[in-house]
Amino acid sequence: MLRNAQIKSDIVAGCSPKLIRIPRAPRADDAQVERDEAGLTPRSAPLHRGSLFAKVSQLVGFRVGRKVIDILIQAGQAKCTALWIKLMQAILHVPYFEGLQSSEIAPIVPNRCPLGHMAATESSFRSAVDSVVPACMFAPDTEDLSGTQFCESGDNQNGDSEDHLDLTSKLVLVSPSGEQYDRLQKHLRERIEEGCGETIYVVGMGSDGGDYGLDERDMEASVATVQSLCEQVDADLILLRERMETTGHVRDYLIRRRVGEADFLEVRVAVVGNVDAGKSTLLGVLTHGELDNGRGLARQKLFRHKHEMESGRTSSVGNDILGFDQEGQVVNKPDSHGGSLDWTKICERSSKVITFIDLAGHEKYLKTTVFGMTGHLPDFCMLMVGSNAGIIGMTKEHLGLALALNVPVFVVVTKIDMCPANILQETLKLLQRLLKSPGCRKIPVLVQNKDDVIVTASNFSSERMCPIFQISNVTGENMDLLKMFLNLLSPRTTYKDDEPPEYQIDDTYSVPGVGTVVSGTTLRGVIRLNDTLLLGPDPLGVFIPITVKSIHRKRMTVKEVHGGQTASFALKKIKRSSIRKGMVMVSPRLNPQACWEFEAEILVLHHPTTISPRYQAMVHCGSIRQTATIIGMNKECLRTGDKATVLFRFIKTPEYLHSEQRLVFREGRTKAVGTITKLLQTKPQAKMQPSKKLEASSSANEENTHLGGSPQTGQLSGGSSRRRGGHRHKGKSPQSSSGSTSTISVAAAPGN
Repeated sequence: MLRNAQIKSDIVAGCSPKLIRIPRAPRADDAQVERDEAGLTPRSAPLHRGSLFAKVSQLVGFRVGRKVIDILIQAGQAKCTALWIKLMQAILHVPYFEGLQSSEIAPIVPNRCPLGHMAATESSFRSAVDSVVPACMFAPDTEDLSGTQFCESGDNQNGDSEDHLDLTSKLVLVSPSGEQYDRLQKHLRERIEEGCGETIYVVGMGSDGGDYGLDERDMEASVATVQSLCEQVDADLILLRERMETTGHVRDYLIRRRVGEADFLEVRVAVVGNVDAGKSTLLGVLTHGELDNGRGLARQKLFRHKHEMESGRTSSVGNDILGFDQEGQVVNKPDSHGGSLDWTKICERSSKVITFIDLAGHEKYLKTTVFGMTGHLPDFCMLMVGSNAGIIGMTKEHLGLALALNVPVFVVVTKIDMCPANILQETLKLLQRLLKSPGCRKIPVLVQNKDDVIVTASNFSSERMCPIFQISNVTGENMDLLKMFLNLLSPRTTYKDDEPPEYQIDDTYSVPGVGTVVSGTTLRGVIRLNDTLLLGPDPLGVFIPITVKSIHRKRMTVKEVHGGQTASFALKKIKRSSIRKGMVMVSPRLNPQACWEFEAEILVLHHPTTISPRYQAMVHCGSIRQTATIIGMNKECLRTGDKATVLFRFIKTPEYLHSEQRLVFREGRTKAVGTITKLLQTKPQAKMQPSKKLEASSSANEENTHLGGSPQTGQLSGGSSRRRGGHRHKGKSPQSSSGSTSTISVAAAPGN
């Protein structure tokens, strides 16, 4: 890039002088602006590079960087004054240099440059102008910073002063130096990475405590700088709002990284609330773009089962998507014939996709709701409250579940078109009181306009702020505010692609013509087509190698998936019956181990009596859902509100767990939450290393011989064939019955 700039300089001036740093012009008052427009700017006033950025970029048709302006200035200093003035007038269409004479533009060139090489002809300069500077020169080079920079006074500046590197001022974007530009670009990259692909950027507001706002000229220059930064980081710049402050304008922009047609940003939102709060109806209105008729028309398009359509109540975990393009507009367009959505077209046209996890609100489906909150790993939780019914039923249960899993919550109050004003105000008061209670410690904010949306979306990741929307699915009131808020939501967790891949399974299918298909979430790493992973653990704690035959994201074929993305895999040579929810697919590099027992620190949220050892309850941890027994604790008994370290043991099969995983422990009305602190490893059952079996004790070897068959048979069939074998030989000879007994003992307690 620097070499290209020197070549252009050689064409213009016949030499390669050092780049001339034009200092930022002081803010001009009205009189100064009038002098500029009249062409009476004296020679002592420095050129306003920020204005040149904005005007040249706008009129030429492409974004211009610092080097273009430097080359034009150098051309003028090379005594091509007449042509230079004509060029600037043609580009800018303003009499910016009309009052300047040739003698007033004094060349500032290092003494080592011979004067004979300074006189460039008009033809050479015109040819240099005709061959417009390439795109790679539109931004400053880091190599420029190594050389000595000269200012108008001729003093040497190394760029190490505090003023030169200060990025807290609101004027830093007006005319940044080369090093400031690089620091701004690095800072923007970090913010985009932190926001998982997007961030909200405020122009005209500094962090140095000064007044907010910029005048029109400085705002144009700042926006041109931000556009140049976005081009360098391959991102789009979207204007969200513009407001007036004490000293000028302030603008909020959404900067979102560009993605290809086969990729998009994904945010998962769990929809919870009491029964009849309007969850499925709201999702039908959002995803299909058609308002409800007040009698459940919108929700009929989302139900998966016949009994759901008849009762109007969701009983399973539903998935729906809402796509936004680069401009923040909704791209969902239902089919005119059947009213269904083409997920593939939505994903191809979207730069961001919101995945709604529609959960059940009825109390008897609480197990399904807890599985959806833990197994589908939502980024945010949308709590639905009916304005006419208030906070009743499972509303507090679902709110407590979201708080226990550390999922940020925002509230949507529905049915405001049919609710009396006094009842609505009472519901809002109760809701604010609940959110401010010591158990929640949230800051409720009523969202009433776009300014509130931007403020809450910018600060929502702190988990303290809780926006409250008031909408109507029949009239569509405030629906645009909710869509704007969803468009500004960013994923909460960042993932690294260099980690070993890990994928958790939350559902299984058998597709005709394809075979076994599993769906779930990629926890970390990158999984590509034809990768070989380890699938497990089976009832014996064994992991078997499996190959990924095809990958789909939201019904769209892709070649790879990254951490945090949901996907479906078609697997080779395996039956659906041998896969269950809670199993994982991991890289062989992790050397996975299944565990029967684990230690966790739990907090009992509610229990009618006391909890003591040998108490059994359902444990939800990620996509794992299995009954576990308490075999030990550091207290004699536990009551509501107690904390303790508890040792659990799974009842049926071993599971693949991690330390620091969150878990939910429930049984009836008993509820407890906690974190896994320690995994107790059992005897290794790795299929990849069959030699380890030979190192076991003699009794274990005898039990292995009773299993029958070679190790390869065990690899292919897993624990299911052994169970079938035990049932098949049940009631036959004593020898066969003893063999089945030994098989059951090994499967039930491999850790003994």
